[in-house]
Amino acid sequence: MAENDTPQKSVTLTRIYVKDCSFESPRSPEVFASPMDPELQVSMRSAAKKIEGDEVEVVLTITVEASSEGRSLFLAEVHQAGTFTVTGFVDLEEKAVLGSYCPSILFPYAREVISSLATKGGMPTLLLQPVNFDAVFAQSLAAEAGAAK
Repeated sequence: MAENDTPQKSVTLTRIYVKDCSFESPRSPEVFASPMDPELQVSMRSAAKKIEGDEVEVVLTITVEASSEGRSLFLAEVHQAGTFTVTGFVDLEEKAVLGSYCPSILFPYAREVISSLATKGGMPTLLLQPVNFDAVFAQSLAAEAGAAK
C-alpha cells in the first residue's frame, strides 16, 4: 500500500451544546440558614452515538449530589454534548477517541454549567477538579476485560 493510500486520521469538533441540565434544591430556603460544608458525590459517564457517515454525537453526563449532615443540599446534572467528525481510525483507536479524547473536550464546558447551576442556586462555589479521561478509559477497558473472563 502506498503511503498516500493510508487513511488520514482526524477528529473535528463540529458543535458543542447542552443537551439537558437540571438543578434541584429541595430544602430551599431553609438550607441557607445553616453553614454549608457540603459533601459531594460526583458521577460521570459518556456515551457515543453514530449520527450519519463519520459524524458522531458524544454526550458527557455529570451528576453532582451535595449533602450536609446526611441531608440533601442540591442535585445538579448536565448532559454536555458535542458532534465530532471522526475519520481514519481502526476500532480500538476510534473507541479511545470517543471514550477519552472527546469527553476531555466536553468536560470544561460541563464543569462550567455545573458551577453556574450551583451558584445560581445560591450554593457555595463549586469547581470540579480536572479529570484524566485517558486513565478513566483505561480503567473501563480493564473492567470490560475482567467482565469478559
